[in-house]
Amino acid sequence: MAKFKIVPLSKNYADKIRSTKQDDFGHEVIEQVATGHGPCRISLKPFVPGKDRRLLFSHSPFEIDNAFNQPGPVFIFADDVEEYKDVYRFPPEIKADKEHFHLTLIGYDTDQQMVFTHLVSDDEIDELISKTFNEHPEVKYLHARSAEACCYICKIERV
Repeated sequence: MAKFKIVPLSKNYADKIRSTKQDDFGHEVIEQVATGHGPCRISLKPFVPGKDRRLLFSHSPFEIDNAFNQPGPVFIFADDVEEYKDVYRFPPEIKADKEHFHLTLIGYDTDQQMVFTHLVSDDEIDELISKTFNEHPEVKYLHARSAEACCYICKIERV
């Protein structure tokens, strides 16, 4: 039985960003050729540097405005893509590429206070997520973030 669910940015949210060409902070969305692997925050698929076109904008994955509300840069494919569908396992293309995706899991409680952090390193991330939810009842949800740039990748909810 699944212990968690991956929550990418929604297709509807991406459609709004693409149509208005502005993020929720009033910043202009920037279109560029990928210089890094990303990933896209909707499909959770890596970019092909030098080939794929992507959109850069500011995003906050939080609902409460407090000290832990960390808005930051995220990327999505410039063209329309489907949301990540295999939501009961961490995206295999990300977890298989440890060279380009150094990950940190950050846990938050119901008041959106940071209560858990773990550098994924060589851990099997699906097992680590399940273990975290089993051993830390105070963690309401997790964020997967880049351990290098601290950029938000996706939300991980308890099931």
